[in-house]
Amino acid sequence: MTLSLVLAAFCLGIASAIPKLDQAFDAQWDQWKSTHRRLYGANEEGWRRAVWEKNMRMIELHNGQYSQGKHSFTMAMNRFGDMTNDEFKQVMNGFQHQKHKKGKMYQEPLLLQLPKSVDWRKKGYVTPVKNQGQCGSCWAFSATGSLEGQMFRKNGELISLSEQNLVDCSRAQGNQGCNGGLMDFAFEYIKENKGLESEKSYPYEGKDGSCKYKPELSVANDTGFVDIPQREKTLMKAVADIGPISVAMDAGLMSFQFYKEGIYYDPDCSSKDLNHGVLLVGYGIEESESESEENEYWLIKNSWGLEWGAEGYVKIARNRNNHCGIATAASYPTV
Repeated sequence: MTLSLVLAAFCLGIASAIPKLDQAFDAQWDQWKSTHRRLYGANEEGWRRAVWEKNMRMIELHNGQYSQGKHSFTMAMNRFGDMTNDEFKQVMNGFQHQKHKKGKMYQEPLLLQLPKSVDWRKKGYVTPVKNQGQCGSCWAFSATGSLEGQMFRKNGELISLSEQNLVDCSRAQGNQGCNGGLMDFAFEYIKENKGLESEKSYPYEGKDGSCKYKPELSVANDTGFVDIPQREKTLMKAVADIGPISVAMDAGLMSFQFYKEGIYYDPDCSSKDLNHGVLLVGYGIEESESESEENEYWLIKNSWGLEWGAEGYVKIARNRNNHCGIATAASYPTV
């Protein structure tokens, strides 16, 4: 469903039931509209403002509870502020968790000494945070991120790879462009295609298009992919041993829509209902004010731009029953 249809359906549903707006929010609303360049028609602004105001109140309530020690992360208003959670999930979550051709299974290294923390950004494996826009192409960003790391590991050169190449060209493998896909299907396409272009030669447009791949401009390739068993300890070993890993997660909750910083833990986050592809770039332990308590986390690169989260990153609770499904569908390309 296109965004316009989602918005139209939403508009018809609540246009006649706009709650009374709080004038105390007027200045913040005007600033938010200016920052995010929102222009509404006369019939739309009222209910958009109502949605935004409801989200703002929820964020303020959550952060008040955070200051009382009831949560491990904060929330903040962002560009998703005038979207209902249903709209947000429809537009932003494009991972399609389904049965697919399996890759090789990851074999744990026997003598690996697991470090206490890993951050592949510090080793040069990770490109800057990107923005998928209003296109369900998260799977493509996760796939390029993992391949960028493996190509750097192989050649010592970090090249930003083309998500648009994957969006436009990997339908035969099972991906559906802005309507979703799988990282493993992307790796399969790259192998069968014998290459992938760079971001520079095949720039991102954030919409479906016809395939314009040029073999002579290919800068990366893979020979297949490896799936990682659904165990957090095994995933720890893989990310320490291999580099950035493509993972999927449940990113559909409102608490994630407006996540800002801290270790994300929401008891409603599913380990099975996965809807978003992201890049696992490390893990660590965040010490709390109580010296006896240590909080373990996965370090995740998202594809919603720098404004969302901690400059585009999120820490997900680790070793808490596979929270949000980080270990459920992890894989990486072989090069």
